[in-house]
Amino acid sequence: MSVRLLLNPGHAPARRIESEAELPPALKSANVGSGDLVLPSPVNAHDHGYGIRTLDFGALDDALEAWIPGLRLRPRTDPYLEAFVAFGRLARTGVGATMHCHNSLNVDRLVDEAKDVIRAASDIGIRLALSCPLLDHDAWAYDGGPQRLKSFLSASDWQALEPTIPAYAPIRTQLAAVEAVAAANSSSLVDVQYGPIGPQWCSNALLASIAEASAVNNRRIHMHLLESPRQRIWLDRRFPEGVVNYLDRIGFLSPRLAVAHGVQLRPDEYALLAERGVQLVSNPTANLRLRSGVAPVAAIAEAGGPAFAVGLDGTGFDDDQDLWREMRLLHLLHGGRGLIRRLTAGQLFDAAIRTGAQVINAQDADDFTVVDYQALIADALFDDIDEAEVLLTRMSAAYAKGLIVSGREVMRDGQLTGVDFDAALRELKAQAKTDLPRLEQQRPLVRALSEATKAYYAAWPGVS
Repeated sequence: MSVRLLLNPGHAPARRIESEAELPPALKSANVGSGDLVLPSPVNAHDHGYGIRTLDFGALDDALEAWIPGLRLRPRTDPYLEAFVAFGRLARTGVGATMHCHNSLNVDRLVDEAKDVIRAASDIGIRLALSCPLLDHDAWAYDGGPQRLKSFLSASDWQALEPTIPAYAPIRTQLAAVEAVAAANSSSLVDVQYGPIGPQWCSNALLASIAEASAVNNRRIHMHLLESPRQRIWLDRRFPEGVVNYLDRIGFLSPRLAVAHGVQLRPDEYALLAERGVQLVSNPTANLRLRSGVAPVAAIAEAGGPAFAVGLDGTGFDDDQDLWREMRLLHLLHGGRGLIRRLTAGQLFDAAIRTGAQVINAQDADDFTVVDYQALIADALFDDIDEAEVLLTRMSAAYAKGLIVSGREVMRDGQLTGVDFDAALRELKAQAKTDLPRLEQQRPLVRALSEATKAYYAAWPGVS
């Protein structure tokens, strides 16, 4: 046996193991053999659990606000199956933990749907942080909500869309639902979190209530923040002091908070996030696909924080939920143009492993990914190239050979253990196809709403 054990990627080379007795206890019964490399499993620190992916249900990439109406085409399927397929797809890549931002906006269904999502994670065998959605403000359009779009829609389209304007439950009811989800969760591999969708969709009262509840219940918060240029413009209008300063004033910022995207963050804002111990989750592919821009990750790291993690956001570079490729994109986007790389391999692996574990509240996780390293370096002339550099340059899901989560072998030789992923995917697609008649009726309305959204924001000063 000759196995490489890479416990601190980017900081120290792999240790060569020549006997099974030298393997960590969690790996003793796993399928680890000569030529393999074992490293701590990375974390997908921001995602939405799309079993049926957005392109498959016709939500084509677009600017964020114009893309959101396409989510109306998401087919009605079993929440368990949807999560099972999403989590299974991720586990087959060698990633054993995810932050799942649940998509349902119906508080009456949240507890039951959350149970289904948690059961799906348990059946697959991955760690799960469940961000429970909270919102009560400005649906469809910033600065006024649905009525802002009425003049950009035909009378018939408005008549068809108006009944779908959401009615939000009271703040107390929404927060109680999160606590009910947490009370019903009995898994040590699941962490239930508050999930305000973003400050642009939350009233000041809801944001303040979440901050208070997080402090009282010691519960983490996971929130989108300053993703698109339109959000930057609107939040600057709504919060003249700055949205990050406002959040700090109400006690929202703390080490219990992770924010996703942060594309539009200014230096003073990310300095304050760092000072408060907040984590930032970078989603480079999603930000490119939805034309939000490139987050200032390298500048943030050089300025001393906040600590950043990596997430797929349901829209990986090849639409394949491959976190390894997402890490590579982050690596290349933020390497800079100078003689010295701006982001090191160590910083990237720390983001994917250590900060990712903090985001899902699993700092003590003892999970491992097994890589067919011999295949990765099959043509290499030297045997001593830094393994972290090899992974950042070549690693993809195709080389993920095994996954061990909390001592359980979740994936072996690219296949999930103990579950039938292919059968679940077939059933999920069959369920989705039964919803096609409704979706066909919705498509013209979705196109109209998307075009109205573009027309509305195009009239804003400073929007191109």
